[in-house]
Amino acid sequence: MTPLSTSLTPALIQTFDVAGPRYTSYPTADRFVDAFGMEDYVLALEQRKAGIGRTAAPLSLYIHIPFCESLCYYCACNKIVTKHHERAKQYLQYLEREIDLIIDYLGAGKAVSQLHLGGGTPTFFSDAELAQLMAVIRQNFKLAPQGEYAIEIDPRTVDTARLENLANLGFNRLSFGVQDFDASVQKAVHRVQPFEQVRDLMSEARRIGFQSQNVDLIYGLPLQTTASFARTLDQVIELRPDRIALYAYAHLPERFKPQRRIDSALLPEAATKIAMHSQSIAQLMDAGYDYIGMDHFALHGDSLAKAKRQGLLHRNFQGYSTQSDCDMISLGVSAIGKMGSTYSQNAKTLEEYYDALDRGHLPIVKGLSLNHDDVLRRAVIMSIMCQGRVDYESIELGHLIQFKTHFAKELEQLERLQTNGMIELTPTSLEVTELGWFFVRGIAMVFDKYLQADRTRATFSKII
Repeated sequence: MTPLSTSLTPALIQTFDVAGPRYTSYPTADRFVDAFGMEDYVLALEQRKAGIGRTAAPLSLYIHIPFCESLCYYCACNKIVTKHHERAKQYLQYLEREIDLIIDYLGAGKAVSQLHLGGGTPTFFSDAELAQLMAVIRQNFKLAPQGEYAIEIDPRTVDTARLENLANLGFNRLSFGVQDFDASVQKAVHRVQPFEQVRDLMSEARRIGFQSQNVDLIYGLPLQTTASFARTLDQVIELRPDRIALYAYAHLPERFKPQRRIDSALLPEAATKIAMHSQSIAQLMDAGYDYIGMDHFALHGDSLAKAKRQGLLHRNFQGYSTQSDCDMISLGVSAIGKMGSTYSQNAKTLEEYYDALDRGHLPIVKGLSLNHDDVLRRAVIMSIMCQGRVDYESIELGHLIQFKTHFAKELEQLERLQTNGMIELTPTSLEVTELGWFFVRGIAMVFDKYLQADRTRATFSKII
């Protein structure tokens, strides 16, 4: 693939590199309302238990573990920086209470085909605590034999023995937080981890038998250049992870306090970020990775790449997924889940989270019940984000509308994007071009009714 940076002129960047959602859901989380509470979530759980909706589909399970030993300056996650590991024991007890309450309404023994432990740093938990957590999960859910069971790990917190223990607990997928291998960049963001450390861990993980390994990278960090990031990519390619998540750094210090420690004068300019993105796509595809979309890459034989080719890709709160429209039970502080036609979010602080569970309540503090228009627009937006195209007829049949009539205003807005070479509009479809993939979030934004009506409601990261 030839880099497209020459097509991305300064004028084009200035016009279209706007702030916008990542569309891990639609409507986006900033549209959740306080009026949605425990009763609404319980109703969605009970409806699934009673056989209303997609009850036959396996569940996805996400567990948020917020603790970290060290602060990474770029981080925008909900985390608690502490070296007091005894706090994990209490948190685990409350996770068990939350699971017990959910099982009261959902019923025990439901099939789970995806499990993801995120954070924070899930490996902040000791081996014994992770074993206890997995035992509780297995007591209450039925883990499918061929499921995907993943855990995010900080390479600084694990060794070979810990990897072997994770495999014995049933995890078959690992996600390594790398971000960048350049020593000066690592120092600037307060996350120093040598290439050799990650290389040795990934080698051991293959020996142990993990089915898939992911590496997270971030471009746009302080002191990064196109040359330095190209060297990091060469090192990552040498490691040959099955999947790569390549995220654009969003500098929002007014929202995320750790980012205030980053000197904004050291951040690369938008044009440099564009060049990094374009170069990265070319470099990874030349190395045999399929471009899944936006920020995800996978080896051609990986299940994510296969799902993309088969049109079965989906996007959820963890990014791109192989399971389409899967209900997700999310546990832990600040966790966001999906059940039926609802979204829900847990309390964002430990104090609120613990207090709700102490009162015997699920810790839901906000959420949303989707209406017909939300479901329709979600289908369109996810088609753009995942397949890079929208087939009008399939939307019409699935939602009983006339696409060109219903979205007349949106199609008029899209004409400008077509003029700039980002999409192609045919009588029967919308197609995202190669250039358009750089701005795919911007294309999807046209169909976001809430965003079009109110662009001041939330602050999002830039598209590039």
